[in-house]
Amino acid sequence: MTVLIDQPEFGIEAEEKKVTIDETEFVSDGGFVVSQTNSFGHTFRDYDVESERQEGVEKFYRNNHINQTYDFVKKMREDYGKLNRVEMSIWECCELLNDVVDESDPDLDEPQIEHLLQTAEAIRKDYPNEDWLHLTGLIHDLGKVLLLPSFGGLPQWAVVGDTFPVGCAFDQSIVHHKYFNENPDNSNPAYNTKYGAYSKGCGLNNVMMSWGHDDYMYLVAKHNKTSLPSAALFIIRYHSFYSLHRAGAYTHLMNEEDVENLKWLHIFNKYDLYSKSKVRIDVEKVKPYYVSLVEKYFPATLKW
Repeated sequence: MTVLIDQPEFGIEAEEKKVTIDETEFVSDGGFVVSQTNSFGHTFRDYDVESERQEGVEKFYRNNHINQTYDFVKKMREDYGKLNRVEMSIWECCELLNDVVDESDPDLDEPQIEHLLQTAEAIRKDYPNEDWLHLTGLIHDLGKVLLLPSFGGLPQWAVVGDTFPVGCAFDQSIVHHKYFNENPDNSNPAYNTKYGAYSKGCGLNNVMMSWGHDDYMYLVAKHNKTSLPSAALFIIRYHSFYSLHRAGAYTHLMNEEDVENLKWLHIFNKYDLYSKSKVRIDVEKVKPYYVSLVEKYFPATLKW
């Protein structure tokens, strides 16, 4: 059958793209194949289905929602924002992720390096001229090195999973919202209202997000003076902020720059989510291209 996909507007009138799909896959104009089911045969991001990982995912979110407080996030940002743990290149960091598996993800059981390259290559097919977006696909999850002993060996609930603002009310759209009832901030009048510690239109850059790999990689990129555009930094920091880019929550905190960058995040999210497939990437074949992008947008060695 044929469906119409609305494309985000970037200063020009958006056009509808006709995309042919069958019952099991979505094929874009660039040849990117999107599976309709995840690695376990279920619909993507279905947190209620009785899958082999469902129980572990729910336990993860209970720990995450109880422990991610405003004070905890402030402490982690101050500690890890020093970037005094390791000095290495972007590609060295990619290789460190070979043994990392995200326990919060109900869709993916592959090593993270596979997902990074699947995401980047899928974007590259459909947006060949946006090399900054290819590189963003490669590096968006590098902050998951926080799970490794050399980075403090943080628990999974402090590294992965959906992210959300702390310092204001927890929106009902956040997965497994019920566990916020046990979060101390939920009963703190300074943090449990719509705006909490913030103000209308203050900009997401002024909002504290739950601590994890997203915020950490954002700090690494920013403080190592990457030349990536602001949209790339927005994607890196908010790609797990599903209550915003899937449910439309927290828009009252956004400013005009956030609104523009969110258009790119909506594009990116399709590839971040649906590239979680069994398609294998020839790492050595694509490595020279991505190394060249790293050299273009980052210094040779970064502080982590």
